[in-house]
Amino acid sequence: MSKFLNLSLVLFLCMTCLVSQVYSTSLGLGRLATPEEINAWDIDIRPDGKGLPIGSGTVMNGEEIYSNQCAMCHGDFGEAIDRWPELAGGQDTLADEDPVKTIGSYWPYLSTVWDYIHRAMPFGNSQSLTDNDVYAITAYILYLNDLVDEDFELSSDNFRSTRLPNENNFIPDDRLSVEHTIFKDDCMTNCKVEVSITARALVLDVTPNDKPIENIAAEQASAQPAFNDELAKIGKKVFKKCTVCHKVGSNAKNGTGPHLNNIFGRVSGS
Repeated sequence: MSKFLNLSLVLFLCMTCLVSQVYSTSLGLGRLATPEEINAWDIDIRPDGKGLPIGSGTVMNGEEIYSNQCAMCHGDFGEAIDRWPELAGGQDTLADEDPVKTIGSYWPYLSTVWDYIHRAMPFGNSQSLTDNDVYAITAYILYLNDLVDEDFELSSDNFRSTRLPNENNFIPDDRLSVEHTIFKDDCMTNCKVEVSITARALVLDVTPNDKPIENIAAEQASAQPAFNDELAKIGKKVFKKCTVCHKVGSNAKNGTGPHLNNIFGRVSGS
């Protein structure tokens, strides 16, 4: 018995040593990111101003940049064109049935405005603006919302003192300290031994249905319209109006709007 225990102990120590070596050594995949690569991703701006680069921009300069880079989608005065987001107006509408949520009426922090413009705008050519351009555009958007005067200059020095009207209506997420104390009697008894999938999102609807899931899946599959060659020819003519913004083909690139290659079967949001 003692020999068996000794052998088991040796095997255990060997396995422990092997596992520790695996976790302590490199797998030989990829390489460490360089400081420059990390800095390229580390561009978020916190509400307290951490991460904000040094720079400045005036309302007047921002108006010029906004007209060239933003107005085609968001309108000359932030009123928006078609279904693009509105950037200005909407004050005192948050309690309405159809509130207008703009930077001046809804957004909590100016850092979010700066970060979003810097990170994602202009559409189709993101991160092409300089830091001073972003300061200028942000200053102009503040002006469109009647929050600053036309001679205002936004900078890294006065950024933290520039507040949006709706900031105080946002509160910290305190669910762990508040809700958890209310529902603290968690039920951890009589739990199911096994959990199985009964339906998948593809065929599971929020509306109750007495039909078997298999029948619903078959109906959805048969409901797909057949390809109509004549309709496609008509669509090709109509699509000429869309090619001003959207390109298709082997050399298609993003322009005013994104290219439309491989849109069928692509993961949503990719």
